[in-house]
Amino acid sequence: MTRDLKAAVSAILQGYGAGQQPVTDASAELHRLCGCLELLLQFDQKEQKSFLRPRKDYWDFLCAALWQQRGDTEPVRFVHSLDKLKTPLGKGRAFIRFCLAHGQLAESLQLCLLNPELTREWYGPRSPLVCPELREDILDSLYALNGMTFDLDLPVQDWLLHPTQPLFLALGVLPSKADST
Repeated sequence: MTRDLKAAVSAILQGYGAGQQPVTDASAELHRLCGCLELLLQFDQKEQKSFLRPRKDYWDFLCAALWQQRGDTEPVRFVHSLDKLKTPLGKGRAFIRFCLAHGQLAESLQLCLLNPELTREWYGPRSPLVCPELREDILDSLYALNGMTFDLDLPVQDWLLHPTQPLFLALGVLPSKADST
């Protein structure tokens, strides 16, 4: 899983680094990165239930961890301002995109992981987020993205609203037959 994330980061650095074009919503590499991040943040997540909501997701972990470290943060305020977002998954996706567009993803995730006890409350022992060495690899990879320009459409997107919609289909980014030859 961490190898997939590193490969996704590497693909972005190779395809868009050194003053090349910014990473946009049409980028297959962006969708691969976001998919890897979602998988990583959902992997071996413990069942967290609240009274009124059936299950908490990685968005709830991000909010709880950031609140504990910094209180109200800009990425969380942005996501809460998007009234159309109803699911935790959609809110998590909006958070990732906002952080990428503002060069805050690595720092935000690092803040979330500063309290190992909280991380272990939310994630099981198989999660890379609870292993110090893997956590460091993940953060190092994400910090490499800080020099990249992500030109993303941040107002709410339809794909953020529906958790079953694959990222590449929702944005109409299908590989053409010409690309595969």
